[in-house]
Amino acid sequence: MSDRRWRRTGAALMRVIAVWAVSTLTMLALAGILPDFRLQSPDGDSTTKTAFTAAWGAGAFGLLSALVWPVLVRALLIVPALVLGALVFFLNGSLLLIALWLIPDGRGAAAPETAVAVAAVMSAVASATSTALAVRDDNAYRRRLSRLADRRRRRSGTDGDAGGGPPGTVFIQLDGVGHDALVAAAAGGVMPTVAHWLAEPGGHRLMPWRTDWSSQTGASQLGILHGTNHDVPAFRWYEKETGLVMVSSKPASALELQRRAVARTRDGGLLTLDGASRGNLFSGGAAQLALVLSMAARLGKGRRSRAGYFAYFSDPANAVRTAGSFAAEVCREIAQSTRSRLRKETPRIKRGGLYPFIRAFATVVERDVVVAAVIGDMFAGRTAVYADLVAYDEVAHHSGPRSRDAEKVLARLDRALALIAEVARQAPRTYRIVLLSDHGQSPGHTFAGVYGLTLKDLVRAGSGLPVPRRAQRTRSASEARDAVRIALRRPVAEGQEEQVAVPFDPIVLASGNLGLISFPDIEGRASQEQLERRHPALLSTLANHPGIGFLLVRSERHGSVVLARDGVRVPVAELADGQGPLAVYGPGAADAIRRTDTFPHVADVMVNSMYDPATGTVHAFEEQIGSHGGLGGDQSRPFLLWPRTMTDPLDAVTGEDGERPAELVGAEAVHRVLRRWLQEASGPQVPVRPDGRPDERAGRA
Repeated sequence: MSDRRWRRTGAALMRVIAVWAVSTLTMLALAGILPDFRLQSPDGDSTTKTAFTAAWGAGAFGLLSALVWPVLVRALLIVPALVLGALVFFLNGSLLLIALWLIPDGRGAAAPETAVAVAAVMSAVASATSTALAVRDDNAYRRRLSRLADRRRRRSGTDGDAGGGPPGTVFIQLDGVGHDALVAAAAGGVMPTVAHWLAEPGGHRLMPWRTDWSSQTGASQLGILHGTNHDVPAFRWYEKETGLVMVSSKPASALELQRRAVARTRDGGLLTLDGASRGNLFSGGAAQLALVLSMAARLGKGRRSRAGYFAYFSDPANAVRTAGSFAAEVCREIAQSTRSRLRKETPRIKRGGLYPFIRAFATVVERDVVVAAVIGDMFAGRTAVYADLVAYDEVAHHSGPRSRDAEKVLARLDRALALIAEVARQAPRTYRIVLLSDHGQSPGHTFAGVYGLTLKDLVRAGSGLPVPRRAQRTRSASEARDAVRIALRRPVAEGQEEQVAVPFDPIVLASGNLGLISFPDIEGRASQEQLERRHPALLSTLANHPGIGFLLVRSERHGSVVLARDGVRVPVAELADGQGPLAVYGPGAADAIRRTDTFPHVADVMVNSMYDPATGTVHAFEEQIGSHGGLGGDQSRPFLLWPRTMTDPLDAVTGEDGERPAELVGAEAVHRVLRRWLQEASGPQVPVRPDGRPDERAGRA
C-alpha cells in the first residue's frame, strides 16, 4: 500500500511538472508574439534567464489560480451568475498581473488588456494539458472530475462513498425532445451516443409516453418528481381567490406548486433518499440542490440553489471555457437568425433583443453547470440524481423543433451524454443512466402570424371590447428566460404577464397552443350560460374560428361541454377519441380533457388550437414556432429510455388486478415507474415528516 501511495504521489508530481513546463513554453511564446507582454529586463536578458523568468511567472500564476481563485469565486457568489461569467476574464488577468509582479527584479510586465488575453490562453492550455495527461491515468482522471464533489462533501460533512453497494441512478431529462425527434436524431447520426445505447446488445430500450393535456415542463416535471400534477391546468393560469397568475417558471409559484404536491401525496418526492436535483423547476425532495427554481424563492435558501455556479466556476479553466463558449453561442445565434431572415424561411419569429444571450445561457452556461454537478454527484456516489437540460427546448421554440439549429443543439447534448457515460465507468459505484423527456414540441406558424390578431385580441373582439389595430406580441413562456433573471438576481414578479385594464376585462393567458380565459368578476367557474348572457358572441366566435380546434366550458344544464365549429357541443362525459371535435387529436385526448375538467383552477374557458395531422402543425398563442402546452402532435409524445436490466415500465404500473396497460399515460405514471426502479435498487424511499415536509436527513443517508 505504501509503494502504491508513493507511485501515485510520483505520478501526480510528474503531471504538475509537465503542466508547469507547457505553461512556461506558452508564456514564452506569448511574450514573443504580444508587444505589450515582456519577460525580460529593459536591457534584455539571456535565453536562460528569460526561460527562468517564464517558469517563475507560470508557476506563480498556476499557484494563484489553485489557491486564490476558489476564494475569489466564493466571495463573489453574491454576484449574479452571468456577471460572474463576465468577470472571469478580468479576474484571471488580475491574477496574471500579480504573478508577474512577483517575478524578481521586475522582469515581468503586461498591459492590463494583454494580461486578460494571456491569462485566458494559459488557463485553457493548462486545462487541456492536465486533461490529456489524466486520460492516461484512470485515478487522475477520476480525481480531476470529482473535485467538485469533494468540495461539496467537505462543506456538508458527508463522505458519499457508496463503495460496492447497490447501483445508483442518473435521470437526465432532455427538455422538449419528443420521441420521434429522438428517434430521427439517433438514426441520422446526430446523436451517436443514444444510437449506440439503442443498438448495443443488452443496452437500452426506448418507448414513448403520453402527457396530460398540459404538455409542458411545469405539469410534467411536478408529476414526475413529486407524484402528482393535480390542479396544474397549464404553464400559467389565473387563480380567482387570490387574484394571482401562477406561472410554472416563477420561483414563488414553483415553490407553492411543490408545497401543494407534497401536501397531497404526503411524500417528499422521488429524490428523498440521498438524492440530488440539478437544473429543475422542483426539488423532488432532494437535499442536494443546484439551480432548482422552487428553492430560489425560499428566504435564506436562494444562495443554496445557486451553489452550482460556485462549484463550477471555482475552476478557472471551466470559467474561461464556458465564457468563451457563451460568446461563441451568441455569435452563432446572430448568424443563424440573420441567415434565416435573408433566406425568408417560414415559419419565422423575431429573435433579436436579449434572446441571443438567453439562448447562450440555456445552451452553454446552464448545460455546463448542470453536467458538472451531475458528474460531481456520481463521484460522490449519490443514490439518485435528476437533472434537466433545457437547451433543445429553448432553441426549438424560436428556430423550430425540426430546424438545423435545433439539430445542432441535439448533437452537443449527445456529447454531454457521452461524457456522463464515461464518468459512470469511473464512478465509485455502478450507475444506471435513464434518459427521458417531459414533453415534445409541435411546429407551426403562430396564431397571430396567420390570422393577424392574438387570442387576446379575438377574445376582446368577441366580448365587444376595443381591439388594438395591430396584433400585440404575446410574451413567450420560456423557462430559460426566467432562469436568466434569477441568475442575474433580477426580481421576477408574479402575475406580471397580464395588466388588467378594468375589473371586467377577461384575463387571457397562453401556454403554447393552449389558451386560458378567465373572468375575474365572476365568482367561481363561469358557466356557458353566464358568458352567453354577458357576451353573446364570444363562445361562438372562438368555437368557429379556423385557428381553434375546440373549447372546454362548464354548462349549468349539461355539465362541462366541449364546443367546436358549426355549433358542435359534446358533454365531457360523452367525449370519445377519434370522434367529433377530438377526431384528429389522437388517443387519450378525451381522458386528458376529462381529468383537467376536475381541477379546481381550470379556466372559465379552455381553448386548444387547431391541429393538422397531415403536417403535425399547431398554432401557438404566443411567439413560438415550436410549441407545447396543449393537445396536438409531437408535443404530447415525450420518451423514456432505460437500461434493459431494469423492469419494463408497463410492468411497473400494472395494477393490483394484474391488468397491464397498453401505454404509459401521464407524468404521475412516469413517477411510479421511476420510483419502482429506485426501490428495486435501494429499497423503500424515506417518507416525509408528519408536517408534510421531506426529512432533511434523507439526503445524508
